Amino acid sequence: MAEITRMEVTARTEFGKGASRRARRAGLVPAVVYSDAIDPVHVDLPGHEAFLLVKDNVNALVNLAFDGKEQLALVKDIQRHPVRRDILHMDLFAVRRDETVEVEVPLVLTGESVQGTVVNQEHFEILVEAPVIDIPEHLEVSIEGLDEGDVVYASALQMPEGVTHQLDEEEVLASIVVPEEIPEPEEADEDAEAEGEEAEGEEGEEEEAAEGEE
Repeated sequence: MAEITRMEVTARTEFGKGASRRARRAGLVPAVVYSDAIDPVHVDLPGHEAFLLVKDNVNALVNLAFDGKEQLALVKDIQRHPVRRDILHMDLFAVRRDETVEVEVPLVLTGESVQGTVVNQEHFEILVEAPVIDIPEHLEVSIEGLDEGDVVYASALQMPEGVTHQLDEEEVLASIVVPEEIPEPEEADEDAEAEGEEAEGEEGEEEEAAEGEE
């Protein structure tokens, strides 16, 4: 079962960019809780707790406590500062403990391929359907010891109980290749210079031959 964090939050009474900036200066993260049943609820999250909540799990569950009640919610979207990576805003979705949801889960490649090869990862996230309280933090496939030409397919995914994906079993997740060698710029310059000298020599011989014919 996924760990569920309880967080004391404050319902927002001010809206707009100015209100959001004031909240951030106070160490809070503006957020909106969406729901299929009720209108969106605007809240302010404690900044440090919000940071810890999604530090290792982008699909974190949180029990929001405000206005004398609690609401289980799933993190759906995080907006960060492009440089500092601070959390600027967060979207959450109200859920029930017995609910099944579709979410994208990070794909992690474990192990190392043969020395001298590189990995082309085709999928970095996998769309899964899972019980809301059993969403995996990530999925793993091993590339340990794989060599050039080896391919990792979706059939290699080890799915937790109750969690499914919609990928075809032959969908490529990653492939192992050997990088092409790129000639050193200096060597390329030397080759070009040598070719130029050869061309000049050939032109000189042709000119001498032409003069002899004249």
